[in-house]
Amino acid sequence: MNRSYAALTALALVAALAIAGCGASGSSSTSSSATETSGTTASSGGGAYGGEESASTTSAASTSGEATPVAVGSAAGVGTVLVDSKGMTLYYFEKDQKGSGKSKCEGACASAWPPLTTSGEAEAMSGVNSSMLGTIERTDGTTQVTYAGWPLYTFVEDKKPGEDNGTDSKAFGASWYPLHPNGQKAGH
Repeated sequence: MNRSYAALTALALVAALAIAGCGASGSSSTSSSATETSGTTASSGGGAYGGEESASTTSAASTSGEATPVAVGSAAGVGTVLVDSKGMTLYYFEKDQKGSGKSKCEGACASAWPPLTTSGEAEAMSGVNSSMLGTIERTDGTTQVTYAGWPLYTFVEDKKPGEDNGTDSKAFGASWYPLHPNGQKAGH
């Protein structure tokens, strides 16, 4: 039950930040994941990673049309997985149904599991199969990055690179897992 309490606390924090007006577009929980490659730095709105960001930070990817990188990293519990530009584990949600072109994670779900969004293209970094990258349009009009047909998300309970606290979670009606670079489930 300790995990549920932590998740509720994180949701309350995200809701408080949203109410405080940190997201100008009204969809702060679906802002791009932070980008730090080639000397360009951007942070996600919505405070998905706690104190690492300020409410006044805006995403360069969402304002300038830059590519959103997907890379390969390591997660403590499952080995080699897809990560965002900050090394944060990327997850898929089994409720989304692979290849459906739709995300079933909205509202509170998207606050706890922020979608990896982009205003440019998804960019395959070393070890990522570029032919497996794609995008879908979310109901709020943002563009979400997909891999092997699965929409990608981060998890607010992962506080630093290498964590995979969302692996095998059953939150919001289905299981969550990281993906290996071959597009297969990483987890139990």
